[in-house]
Amino acid sequence: MKFLIFFLTFLFGACPAFAADAQLGSWQTGNSRRYARVYESDAAKATGTSITTWSRGAGTQSSPSYAGVIQVSYSANWVYLRTTGLGYHVMGPWYANASHTQNFPNFPANQGVLVRFPRVPMVATTRTLTPGGPIGYFVDGVAVFDNRDTFSYTNASAADAGPGGGGGAPGGMPPGPGGGSFGDGVWNRDAYVNEGMTFDPAFAHQAGSNYHYHANTPVLRYQFGDHVDYNANTKTYTESTTTATAHSPILGWMADGYPVYGPYGYASPMNASSGVRRMIPGYVKRDGTNGTTNLNTAGRTTLPDWAARAQNRSVTLTSNVYGPAVSSTYVLGHYLEDYDYLGNLGKTQGTDFDLNECNVRFCLTPEFPNGTYAYFMTIEADGTPKFPYIIGRWFYGAPTGTSITAITESVTEYVRVSQASAIQLVATRSGASVILEWTSVEGATYKMETSTDGTTWSNLANAAALTSSGGETTNHSTATLATYYRVTLTALATYDTRGAAGISGVGNTAASGISLGSTGTARLTNIATRVELGGRAGTPISGFVLNGTGTKSMLVRAVGPGLAPFGVTAVLADPRLSLLSGAATVASNDNWLSTDAATMAASGAFALTAGSKDAAFVAPLSAGAYTAPMTASDGGSGVALLEVYDAASSSQLSVVNASTRAYVGTDASVLIPGFTVSGAGSLRLLIRAVGPSLAKFGVSDTLADPTITLYRNSSVLASNDNWSSGTNTLEIASVSAAVGAFALNTNSKDAALLVSLAEGSYTAVVSGVGSTTGTALVELYVVP
Repeated sequence: MKFLIFFLTFLFGACPAFAADAQLGSWQTGNSRRYARVYESDAAKATGTSITTWSRGAGTQSSPSYAGVIQVSYSANWVYLRTTGLGYHVMGPWYANASHTQNFPNFPANQGVLVRFPRVPMVATTRTLTPGGPIGYFVDGVAVFDNRDTFSYTNASAADAGPGGGGGAPGGMPPGPGGGSFGDGVWNRDAYVNEGMTFDPAFAHQAGSNYHYHANTPVLRYQFGDHVDYNANTKTYTESTTTATAHSPILGWMADGYPVYGPYGYASPMNASSGVRRMIPGYVKRDGTNGTTNLNTAGRTTLPDWAARAQNRSVTLTSNVYGPAVSSTYVLGHYLEDYDYLGNLGKTQGTDFDLNECNVRFCLTPEFPNGTYAYFMTIEADGTPKFPYIIGRWFYGAPTGTSITAITESVTEYVRVSQASAIQLVATRSGASVILEWTSVEGATYKMETSTDGTTWSNLANAAALTSSGGETTNHSTATLATYYRVTLTALATYDTRGAAGISGVGNTAASGISLGSTGTARLTNIATRVELGGRAGTPISGFVLNGTGTKSMLVRAVGPGLAPFGVTAVLADPRLSLLSGAATVASNDNWLSTDAATMAASGAFALTAGSKDAAFVAPLSAGAYTAPMTASDGGSGVALLEVYDAASSSQLSVVNASTRAYVGTDASVLIPGFTVSGAGSLRLLIRAVGPSLAKFGVSDTLADPTITLYRNSSVLASNDNWSSGTNTLEIASVSAAVGAFALNTNSKDAALLVSLAEGSYTAVVSGVGSTTGTALVELYVVP
């Protein structure tokens, strides 16, 4: 499942990988190995000059801090998050006025936060008001604040209370209801309207040193491909002017355990095939329309029904708590109480608006195909934040999530990132050399070793020469050919340890070992390819080869309708799937059987909707070659996902070859196979994208010049355009012959890679150079 979601989100515009459990897999960790950075001024932003240490007001960062998420753990009842609270993007600059002549008083700083979220959110029987300070966290580890700025109008002085009283509690999510407000607490200032000028280009600023969002998060949405454009020259983010076609991703989690999505959801809440559109909040300004009181003429002498309940007051106010008249100083929308909720004015959720009083609706989403209560960010068409922005004045669920000082129960660590990121090592043979690339952290020093038996190790490279300066990845080329290689983190430059809780990484991160051959129990356990059927795409065919003894249960699926909850459009409505051994049909299916659901779950395959017309079967197979042609039962065309799962890991059989012949288009129609390596040790793979060499087999309309790029998550591991012009051409030819692959034409423009991979999920993108199109064969061969 983890591979599948990455496969789909990679293809359709999002970057991070979601796991089957969205509460765990949605946390963004790809950039956590870098230091947090700040632009001090507009001039610094214009030149791209950022800093990793700083001091202003409450925000002092005397040594660098790693950005964002540090660790995610879980138990049966809780998800635990450690985070620095600092964004992965370059934060800042911040100013206190619209003309940018006055500096904002504070910089952000590492919050060292440990918080927990309920695993099973519950709708609250009695609603809890949102407090000041964090009310949840976005998936980049940055805090969510509500729609207030904690200041309100003071009737006695006929002015808003000023910032001198403070800006709410920093740190983790306080459990208490309501929170405070400096002023009368009746006419509460809207944070976006009153503080928007202090936001940085990511629409965030800090309370004290606590960096946070109140509203639309364009930088985070851009990182997910959620309908936001980025101007690299001005370093600014704007809402895309194109039509939104994909459901927004999960952007965060509230203290009640319900997800926060971006602005776009399914048009019909319980129909994933209804298209997507921008969600309409239930709040409108009190300007006399929609049955509201016109505050422009009536004055701020009454509260809307929701505010009266929130404040435990009468709708009609006494004169000593009247608000100011609407004016250029106190514009309509200056206060939260300038808005009324349509549900209190005779309007109906689901007909007149989408989101309830808490800014929530129950709906299907890509991560919750059976439905969930979810918050949605609300914006205008141009991306301007729209009230109530993220949440109304109440949590919809019971906000049991809170800041804690320590985890007091047994938990399972889901991911450890930031300075303690696990090392992932990839070895690629290049002629007489080996290129090693590993995931690294900024400020780290590494030791590299080799071994002949995986037990006794000797130094390969001086640790001083293997210092990561920018994080993300480090490369090293060596002429030393060995059976095994490993990299160990030996030191970290001085950094801010707040929130690390002893997981510094040094001495705690296990060394990564990898070989230039297949070792240990590593094997292919899942292969999947998104394909098109019908029209120009023709009929795609997948195949695989099993080698070994005995029999093995294999799960084979052709998923069409089951892709719709993931935002895939134009799906194949009714796929039919067969499995052939030579000319003999071994198994076939039109509409999948519920009796196979347990095997799907055990294999890690995402669940199919009961009664859907997806095709799948489980078949006991012996050694041999198999092909899996897919057709459409209704004669239609569309997009489907062809999948093969190893459903019996204890078998003596293993997949040694897998391939798919399909049409390669452009943009979203490129060919993207993916696969999962499971088990200890490493797997050496020959990966080929064959176009021109297919012509000798009578295949027409072949892809003239394929290129292939291998990814792990969003990181490029290796790529090739023309296999015959590479430095390892002779080795690829030799390995191809050894594993039984047909020879590629000499000097052809087919593409090929030789890689050694550790356990994990990988994606290979096959496209045509110059946006060319045609039929290609993508192949995986296990190299002994």
